[in-house]
Amino acid sequence: MSKVEKNWLEWLVFAISLVLVAGTLGVLAYDGATMGDAPPSVEVKVGAPQERPHNFIVPVEVTNHGDETAEGVLVEVVLKQGEEERERSEFEIAFLPRRSTRQGWVAFKIDPRSVERMEARVLGYEKP
Repeated sequence: MSKVEKNWLEWLVFAISLVLVAGTLGVLAYDGATMGDAPPSVEVKVGAPQERPHNFIVPVEVTNHGDETAEGVLVEVVLKQGEEERERSEFEIAFLPRRSTRQGWVAFKIDPRSVERMEARVLGYEKP
């Protein structure tokens, strides 16, 4: 029986694969070793209202600055004129991983630009 030798292309593919697998394992090991255990720290930012044919929508950006995932994040946006609540809207983010950002939109019947202020907050979340 004759021995089959690998050509240069096979060796190149093997070397690239080896580097990619080793690099992936290194990144995962580093991430696991340096990950903290800080609970979710959720921040909410509202964007500029947009007019639609039957309502107004407001983009909302939700960021988790913590080291743990938040699940079932309930976000509320309230339109206020003075201390009077004019309208309220909310939405839920099913899964907000650590150090990540998600976007959502809330809809209102009245124009959010016609009120004094919009207040956004997180009502609650679960630990998965």
